Amino acid sequence: MKSNPFVSSILLLFSVLGAASVLAEDCKNCGVVESVKVVKDEGGNSALGMIGGGVVGGILGNQIGGGSGKTLATVAGAAGGAYAGNEIAKGSGKYKVWKVKVDMDHGKSHAFELKKKPDLAAGDRVSIEDGKPVRVYK
Repeated sequence: MKSNPFVSSILLLFSVLGAASVLAEDCKNCGVVESVKVVKDEGGNSALGMIGGGVVGGILGNQIGGGSGKTLATVAGAAGGAYAGNEIAKGSGKYKVWKVKVDMDHGKSHAFELKKKPDLAAGDRVSIEDGKPVRVYK
């Protein structure tokens, strides 16, 4: 029996399309990048900075004056030191974070915070590997 080239082409097309849909179904950890945004994390209040600054400020304030003036200087030094210590600790915690939102093929969205600038843009096809989005090259 002679094979029909038209029918063979149609069968080949359906087999290729079928293979593509199987590949897409096999990638349960794939999706598309919705957005990539850089944000600055200012750090939070630092109890250690406040306590350390308060102790140092109190000790320095205690060295000034005598009587009730000494008490006032100690309290003022502790308060000022706590404030300064907290500000220093907050300033040392500043860093950039890249927030990447991915719309997964299975319908859910995932958000990732990355410490390094990713080589990703909105619309990129990604796979989640080791908890991070990685571009899928076609």
